[in-house]
Amino acid sequence: QGESTHAGRPCVFVRLTGCPLRCRWCDTVYAFRDGEKMEIDDVVAKAKAFGIDTVELTGGEPLAQPEAPALIAALCDEFSTVLLETSGAYPIAGLDPRLHVILDIKAPGSGEAERNDWSNLEHLDERDEVKFVLADRVDYDWARGVVRERAFQVPVLFSPVHGELSPRELAEWIVEDRVEARLQLQQHKYIWDPTARGV
Repeated sequence: QGESTHAGRPCVFVRLTGCPLRCRWCDTVYAFRDGEKMEIDDVVAKAKAFGIDTVELTGGEPLAQPEAPALIAALCDEFSTVLLETSGAYPIAGLDPRLHVILDIKAPGSGEAERNDWSNLEHLDERDEVKFVLADRVDYDWARGVVRERAFQVPVLFSPVHGELSPRELAEWIVEDRVEARLQLQQHKYIWDPTARGV
């Protein structure tokens, strides 16, 4: 797992195809169309075969798939830790309570900030976290304002767009402003080729 508060843990990724968003810095555009149809039981069995007890459902946008809630419940039955990485554009209410939600809040630089479903914030609990991917100072100032206005009771992650915003610069802003946020780097992009799939 290269991101979130679970960064550094061995993790199986289940990547679902399709996403209605087109974030400017998206690093998984292949997930818009690539993929194969599978039954839920087959997905769970394939994930279990890795022998790792943490699994993350990601995309694309996983909640764009109508069967995602059923898949989440099936994964929660088989894994001790199930993570969901979601854009925040789809409702998270009613999902399996064993799930850990990693909720993206889209900053202006993504080009998709108007897609944020702010009602999702009402459904976060102590298992969950929010993430802001930031491209520049404008994004940072916007995210800082959201954090101060919303007073989140879950971990808040600030992640620089890889190759655009310097992690050091973002770290300095966070320290200078005393923002209640953790700096998050996409660890997998420092360990492997940033364009590599399956890591």
